[in-house]
Amino acid sequence: MQLATRRANLGTETAFAVSLAAAEWNAKGNKIYPFHLGDLNIPTAKNIVEAMNKAITDGKTGYCPAAGIPQLREALAEDVGSRRNLKFDVANVVVQPGGKPVITKFIQTIMNPGDEVLYPNPGYPIYESQIDYFGGIAKPYRYIPSETGFNIDLEQIKSLITPKTKAIVYNDLQNPNGAESTDKEREALAEIIIKNNLWVLSDEAYFEMRFGGKSKSIAQLPGMIDRTIILYTFSKKFAMTGWRLGAAIAPLELANNISKLNTNDESCTTHFVQYGGVEAITGDQSHVPVMLNTLKERRDVAVELLNKMPGVSVHSPNAGFYLFPDVTEAMQRKGFTELADFAQDALHKTGVSFCTRLHFGRPQNDEKRKYIRLAFSGINKDQIEEGLGLMGKWIA
Repeated sequence: MQLATRRANLGTETAFAVSLAAAEWNAKGNKIYPFHLGDLNIPTAKNIVEAMNKAITDGKTGYCPAAGIPQLREALAEDVGSRRNLKFDVANVVVQPGGKPVITKFIQTIMNPGDEVLYPNPGYPIYESQIDYFGGIAKPYRYIPSETGFNIDLEQIKSLITPKTKAIVYNDLQNPNGAESTDKEREALAEIIIKNNLWVLSDEAYFEMRFGGKSKSIAQLPGMIDRTIILYTFSKKFAMTGWRLGAAIAPLELANNISKLNTNDESCTTHFVQYGGVEAITGDQSHVPVMLNTLKERRDVAVELLNKMPGVSVHSPNAGFYLFPDVTEAMQRKGFTELADFAQDALHKTGVSFCTRLHFGRPQNDEKRKYIRLAFSGINKDQIEEGLGLMGKWIA
């Protein structure tokens, strides 16, 4: 018997493949410094865990509404709206088992086979995978290196849009490169979107994972709220990656369709987990600045050590927990031409495990620089110092 041919279009979250290689090397008795996966080694706050446990004890273990329990939808509408100076109704909120399903259901809702969707590349690999899987045409747009990080190539975006283009994926505070739009860039992008009547998936997973300043949403700009779906996740701010809890904040027509997809796909997000989400948003927040301070300390030491390495340069992002160093000259020093070989040798010689640019979408034709991605979310400060110290000696 044959399986569906579209399986060939289904990608994966390739950081997990790097994680497997690191685990195999570790199983042979080698020490690993895990910079590969954007997971958190910081526990979920006690009050959130207790709220979930109470929900289980209280019998909240059956089905619940497909769009989510009213208490969580109300909390999300208020919290997401107030942080963006926007007004959302409960009906705009559809709870999801994580942020990732928002990507899939957005694509299913707005795209027909043959339609084009623009997405950031390098970027979260699931964007490209889902566009391809559902029969769309995935059109990547690039980032241009700058003195302060990376800028979206707006001229390229203009050139990519055709009558078949239906939507664009926009990930401010970006994974993997940490790019943050200026007001000018965000406004220029919104102007392009409105002019071409596009839908927008605004992936705001790291909106509140800031070390300074204040995040802004493209949905706040004139003419954008009615064409934007916000991807919200509990994974980052509340250290709830394994809980699988998120939400789509969407215009009513799209929200209703996404709720219907919930019914068809998973029936509902786990009932008792949602009560943990209510507590996360409405309860004690004292753990959040503590976690952010820990992550900031990790970022600072990692940036300092990376920039001391010969042939390595990296900017310090204002949010998120990823670094995207340029290792072009370092690879030349070591005699490598391929990122995969560089990463494997680093793992075997130093124990430092990281992703490369190749794990974040198909490289574009004009790329000349070589980048790797390091996540500092799942590794303690002393291990960062030790691991990157070894890597620096290896490169030197």
